Amino acid sequence: MAGSVTLRDAAADGVATLTLAHPGKLNAIDIAMWRELRALFERLQALPPAQAPRALVVCGADGQFASGGDIAEFAGFRFDEARLRDFHENVVAPALHAMLACDIPMLAQIEGNCIGGGLEIAACCDIRVCGDGSRFGAPIAKLGFPMAPLELQVVGRVAAAPVLREMLLEARLLGAAAALQHGLVHAVVPDDEVAEVAAQRARQIAALSPQAARLNKRTLRQLAQGGPSEPERLAHYGYADSHEHREGIAAFLEKRPPRFQRG
Repeated sequence: MAGSVTLRDAAADGVATLTLAHPGKLNAIDIAMWRELRALFERLQALPPAQAPRALVVCGADGQFASGGDIAEFAGFRFDEARLRDFHENVVAPALHAMLACDIPMLAQIEGNCIGGGLEIAACCDIRVCGDGSRFGAPIAKLGFPMAPLELQVVGRVAAAPVLREMLLEARLLGAAAALQHGLVHAVVPDDEVAEVAAQRARQIAALSPQAARLNKRTLRQLAQGGPSEPERLAHYGYADSHEHREGIAAFLEKRPPRFQRG
């Protein structure tokens, strides 16, 4: 059975949910799923802010996040250099970069295995909440191959070099406590509370200014790329006369909750 990536549109609270599913394979990510992941995030980023979700929860079906790539597909492309390069450079990396380029705040709801490609997807999320039974790593040395450079760059955004070396060179899997210690996740909660805690944190983000969230993500992205450039830095202040800016200040002065519009 093929896997799927599905998007449940934002509810009244502004929170949407993206679910990775591959029944019987611990949500291993097949080629079609990578392509759909890219397409979904490109569509989300293209939405006018007023129509976009305020926050997005990324999760896996049936109590698992994602266990890596679908190994059943590997023999079809991994042993040919050109096809292998195409898979990593033109299928997986663009999907991850589409996630990183999305201005919508994202929370990873991590249950069970967060391995290989699952770890890469989680690393693209802004906030990561996991269950105490979760496991993290990329034990692909057991399969005889390394992590592709563009994917390693993504994981390296959230994992320091020492822990990356442990995961890759020793094929080490980390438990939830170690993942928290090394900064791979922001919170560890009981397994049966992961979904609710992730949803609660997503709702907290969604209640704040969507404009501020988007601008913060944009600036963080620019800083990670060595910027912002002078034009980007000066353009940052274009929010001055916006409704959300005025509403936030007015609400504080009037001692009432702000009423931020979507957008």
